[in-house]
Parts: sequence; structure tokens; C-alpha cells
Amino acid sequence: MNKLLVVVDYQKDFVDGSLGNEAAVAIKDNVVAMIKSYQERGDDVIFTLDTHNEDYMSTYEGLHLPVPHCIKGTDGHQLYGELGTLVSGCQTFEKGTFPSLALANYLADKDYQEVGVIGVVTDICVLSNCIMIKSALPNAAITVYKDCCASNDPVQEQKAYDVMKGSLQINVE
Repeated sequence: MNKLLVVVDYQKDFVDGSLGNEAAVAIKDNVVAMIKSYQERGDDVIFTLDTHNEDYMSTYEGLHLPVPHCIKGTDGHQLYGELGTLVSGCQTFEKGTFPSLALANYLADKDYQEVGVIGVVTDICVLSNCIMIKSALPNAAITVYKDCCASNDPVQEQKAYDVMKGSLQINVE
């Protein structure tokens, strides 16, 4: 059975940088363990990287979220902690906005039957990339692992889980 894990934006700026929070720090060991378990079984792992340029503050997102983050070439753009060593040999997608169209296009001709999704921010980038994955792989069983996801807004995070589970037919565990 073809299995895939998608690790969404677990980058320094989202964990302990400019947009970091305690919830993102708290899931670190779970995220590392989940990635290692997929890799040890020989399953595929894909990473997305939120990626902005120096002109971030003049972009649509920057005007609505005026906190520079994940600027390419900065420490904040890097995968957090041990993930930097786990990415070797894995497909990565830099994305300039919440979802990754490149990820969806890449997955569209693949035969993954099960997709796990972990990362940050649950109610923004995790949710929007789940929609892209669902579009690309409509018959795959998608599971979001709550103990490997984090948000700075627990209320919005729960709403995102409710939408994923209730409306999008995504498993939330």
C-alpha cells in the first residue's frame, strides 16, 4: 500500500521564531517520531516550506499578517531542530502562500492510498494543504494527527478539525 506523510511548514519561525508558540514547541518530539516511523517503514515523506522574500510586507499576506516570517535565506525559514537532518532524500515544496499548488500537481498522478498530515498552523496551512491533497488524491484516506499539529488559536484549530472531519471526510486522530 502506498503511504505518504506530508509535513507542513514545521519551520523555525512557526515554532520558536516570529510566529512561534508553545503549542508548536510542545509537538516537536511527536513530529520527529512520526517522520521517523514513516521513513523506517520505507514510506514517502514530503515537506512544505512556507517561503517569503524580503518584500513580504508589501504582499497581500504581509498586509494582512504584518509579521515577517520564513524569509528565504534566514534562520526562520529553516526546518525546526532535528527535521533538518530528516529531510535528506525527501521531496520538498517551497510555497509563497498557505496551500501548495505544486504539491497538489505533484500528487495528482501518484497512487497514494493513505496520506498522513502533520505540522503548523493547523487552521491555516495544514487545513489548506489538506484541501489540496484531497483535490489531487480524492480516493486516498487522509488522516491529520492532532498530536503532531499546532496552532496559536485553539478555537480556530478546533473549528479546522471540525471542518476537516465533518465536511472534507478527512480523518482526525
